Amino acid sequence: MEAISAVQLWSGRILSGLAVLFLFVDAIGKLLRIGPVVEGTVKLGYPETVVFPLGMLLLVGVVLYAMPWTSLLGAIYLTAFLGGAVATHVRVGSPLATHVLFGVYVAIFLWGGLALRTPRLLNLLTGAH
Repeated sequence: MEAISAVQLWSGRILSGLAVLFLFVDAIGKLLRIGPVVEGTVKLGYPETVVFPLGMLLLVGVVLYAMPWTSLLGAIYLTAFLGGAVATHVRVGSPLATHVLFGVYVAIFLWGGLALRTPRLLNLLTGAH
């Protein structure tokens, strides 16, 4: 097992924590059917009936990512979920930098945080040996 510096470990934890916090709050907003969350989902072209199931699906991904032994699976799952968000914003003509790419920014935090906390993954992603 490769050594990891404290700075690298904490940087990874902070990036991962920020992504988890954002996605968890989003999932809870959907599960509790908070007005602005429901309205935002409907404005994106989804029926109100899918808000709760989307919240459940998102919460599953957050839990998978937050558990160390399933974090890689969670990162893959959430990347797919965020891809759907990107596609939705492209479809409705949302602004590129702030809305369309926001899912990409969150995915970068997910993968960056995981890679910084997992030296083998970092080596795999960067091609280092």
